[in-house]
Amino acid sequence: MDQNKTHPDQKYIDGLAANDSVIIEMIYKKFAPKVCMFITNNSGDKDQAQDVIQEILILLFNQAKANKLRLTCPFDAYFFLLCKRRWLNELKKSENQRVTIYEHVVSTNESAQDLIAQTEEFDEKQQLFDTMFQKLGEKCQEVLKLSFSLKTMEEVAAKLNVTYGYVRKKKSLCVGQLTQWIQEAKNFNLLKNK
Repeated sequence: MDQNKTHPDQKYIDGLAANDSVIIEMIYKKFAPKVCMFITNNSGDKDQAQDVIQEILILLFNQAKANKLRLTCPFDAYFFLLCKRRWLNELKKSENQRVTIYEHVVSTNESAQDLIAQTEEFDEKQQLFDTMFQKLGEKCQEVLKLSFSLKTMEEVAAKLNVTYGYVRKKKSLCVGQLTQWIQEAKNFNLLKNK
């Protein structure tokens, strides 16, 4: 299959982006059991498996909402590998955990590997942004959150009961500070060059 061609399983990504409960339920029914089996066979339990699945679904939702995810391989392989890698990273953190890898549940799909790399890069960038965003003051966070969700700066000013000029200036200062912190972060150059 052409690696640049969108896979029919893109419907799962589109469904996540649209927060479609039918698609989300389908993902849980079709793909979660394999992940649960892998995690419970590798020093985990069902709750930990559910946590990993939830984290990956949130990551995919965020990436899909940012229009940065076009599936070029089966969703099953992609989703499983993301969950597997997340779990193995958790095990590395806690060390001394026994890991059993069943080859029949490990995909070597090259297209899936490429997508995994893109998703992990997106996740790292999102985590850096979130960390730096939390360092901003309460007013900055409020102005930026509203400017992300409302259509115009006039609406933001009305919502905050301040002038349009104040909101524009405040947003500019906050974005400047956020950008500076992100660029000064140790891992920024690594992420920028990916």
